[in-house]
Amino acid sequence: MKKYNPTTPGRRGMTTINYRELLSGDAPNKSLTKGGRRGSGRANSGRISVRHKGGGHKRRFREVDFRNSQIDIPGKVATIEYDPNRTGFIALINYANGAKAYVLAPQNLAVGDTIITAEKADATPGNRMPLKNIPLSTFVYNIELKENGGARIARSAGSAAEVIARDGGFVHIKMPSSEVRKVPEGAWATVGSVSNPENILVNIGKAGRNRWKGIRPTVRGSAMNPVDHPYGGGEGKQGRGMRRAKTKWGKPSGIGQKTRTPKKYSNKLIVSRRKVGKKRK
Repeated sequence: MKKYNPTTPGRRGMTTINYRELLSGDAPNKSLTKGGRRGSGRANSGRISVRHKGGGHKRRFREVDFRNSQIDIPGKVATIEYDPNRTGFIALINYANGAKAYVLAPQNLAVGDTIITAEKADATPGNRMPLKNIPLSTFVYNIELKENGGARIARSAGSAAEVIARDGGFVHIKMPSSEVRKVPEGAWATVGSVSNPENILVNIGKAGRNRWKGIRPTVRGSAMNPVDHPYGGGEGKQGRGMRRAKTKWGKPSGIGQKTRTPKKYSNKLIVSRRKVGKKRK
């Protein structure tokens, strides 16, 4: 982590990632990047569907390969790069057949290393294979929920899931949230954990840094009027006045509240629900 002298109130306590030590310093590959308009929390009608989003610095979108497209072809790591659209780093891979692709970089991956996507490969960080061929107690990331469906789970900085069991055509994985879930054994995953684990330690320092990221201010519900929020109203500072936390629309929220849809299609795949609260292990 990089720390700063308190030359201004915003600098006091501010920390950043020391990118010079972690990245190769290369510009993004032009053929694998594209522009695009960010929705800023708006739906197709143009109305706000997700609050607290908008503005932010202009970005180029990197085309990251989440579908293990180059199978049985070894690839060499050409660069380790920053991606403004995700918390983990990405690696540019030059494959033996001449193809190039961006993939999510695992921890400790370095320029010059070789990785491969294959049915059977060594269980070393960066290699990708079906879950049925990955040894138990191995940590994996970039996990598919169904065969050839593209990676969906454990894609943010420092995250990984643990392969803990096999049973009846499914592999049980322990998610970063502590939930245990069944995934088809033919789904693919990458060995290791996502790079940039220090991301969780970053101290933003000032509101302006969040605005650069496209994050707009959040107003407390207790500071609103009764018409605007269930917590609103009162002559002075008030508590929320109710036992259970809820959103602006009256739905459950916060630590300890069950928000999962009771009849969700994937409930049958959940072996053990995630543990919530301050004592979660």
